[in-house]
Amino acid sequence: MLFGLDILSTLIWLPIIGGLVVLAAGEKRARILSLIVAVATFLFSFTLYTQFDMTTAAMQFTELHAWIPAFNINYQLGVDGISMPLIILTSFTTVLVILSAWEVIKKKPDQYMAAFLIMEGVMIGVFSSMDAILFYVFWEAMLIPMFLIIGVWGGPNRVYATIKFFLYTFLGSVLMLVALIYMGLKEDSFSILAFHTLPLTITEQIYIFLAFLLAFAVKVPMWPVHTWLPDAHVEAPTGGSVILAAIMLKIGGYGFLRFSLPITPDASSTLDWLIITLSLIAIVYIGFVALAQKDMKKLIAYSSIAHMGFVTLGFFLVFMIIENTGSANGAAMGVEGGIVQMISHGFISAAMFLCVGVLYDRMHSREMGDYGGVANTMPIFAAFMVFFAMANAGLPGTSGFVGEFMVILNSFKANFWIAFLAATTLILGAAYTLWMVKRVVYGEVANEKVEALEDLNAREFFILGVLASAVLFFGLYPAPLTEILHSSVNHLLQHISVSKL
Repeated sequence: MLFGLDILSTLIWLPIIGGLVVLAAGEKRARILSLIVAVATFLFSFTLYTQFDMTTAAMQFTELHAWIPAFNINYQLGVDGISMPLIILTSFTTVLVILSAWEVIKKKPDQYMAAFLIMEGVMIGVFSSMDAILFYVFWEAMLIPMFLIIGVWGGPNRVYATIKFFLYTFLGSVLMLVALIYMGLKEDSFSILAFHTLPLTITEQIYIFLAFLLAFAVKVPMWPVHTWLPDAHVEAPTGGSVILAAIMLKIGGYGFLRFSLPITPDASSTLDWLIITLSLIAIVYIGFVALAQKDMKKLIAYSSIAHMGFVTLGFFLVFMIIENTGSANGAAMGVEGGIVQMISHGFISAAMFLCVGVLYDRMHSREMGDYGGVANTMPIFAAFMVFFAMANAGLPGTSGFVGEFMVILNSFKANFWIAFLAATTLILGAAYTLWMVKRVVYGEVANEKVEALEDLNAREFFILGVLASAVLFFGLYPAPLTEILHSSVNHLLQHISVSKL
């Protein structure tokens, strides 16, 4: 507790209530009120780090209140080393999204800001829920504000993109609900931790694993259920793209760690080849798809799919390593690498979409062909964009390198050819990212519109500067993040290896 308040409940409900207050206050006070709420939530979330005990894998900051006693459904919260960094990332990113919209959003800014604050609270609820039904409620509730953000403030094809986004993600979750209800009735409890020790036959595990897979694969998104993401990114306003890439995609990866691996370890082992194959397709094939893009947002969207392929690859190589070595001791690096990749991608993808947003605010175009020679008129912006592009390509010294390197290194323990295919992302990532930088940033000034561009203002410089600092810090010194993960990841792997062996 802090100041007599339950930390997790405060982190969930402060931005939700704050969003409702912003709506009631109206447009004039929307910006400053939203920023106050977002900053307060971020500062409050940082207490999770300062008070976190890294030596234990037990859930911390726990809360338990009866919700629907007739079905043993509770308002149960808690975090471990896996979920805590994602909560801080969520609150951090929301502050930047509020700042990025400060001067840009003219249409109903109060509703725009409120939607992001409410979505922040709901996403923190997903990461901290320890009751399956509570998790599902927050999981589905995320769709509503994002649906409105794309549908109201999106591009010309926003209706198509919004409906596609909603249908994919909603339908993908229906089978997950069925699986949760089945386990809840079998266990007579909806506690997620109780599910971890629920005895299930291999047949039950496979059906439950497939139900989870559909929900989480859509959210990541994995090939071939990824097609909603580029459309959603292209039509979403800049803030919507930032939250989609930085946070919402990570919730799919988080679901694999919280549900699929610990609840269905035998099914995960049996079907690991499927996830590894889909992950490699995302890394290699989607990398080539990104090379063919002309729209900057689409290129970054496909890049996100490829990078998230590393996350799922790192998670599911565990079983091959256990088979090869007879223990899970050597598999921790891959899982930790996947989580580091999620956090790093949150910073880098947010920065890339914000860079595109800076250009779009000035020229109202995302087509690379409309640019050229931006470095001549926006040298400070160009320096930031090149830096983030290098991080996106996995340049050593940036956070983009750390997670990918850990996963590739761990892949060699499983299979050389898997490691070889995974490593191609270093080439493909550099190819499509540098191709974009070359066409947009370098060369002669392409036209009069580019010649008239103005460099970053103080607000834009601050946002990109903060993200650049985070990318550089975790690239040079990832220990503060990896140390948080050790106990929780080792506990997860011990649980898996006991079932596997």
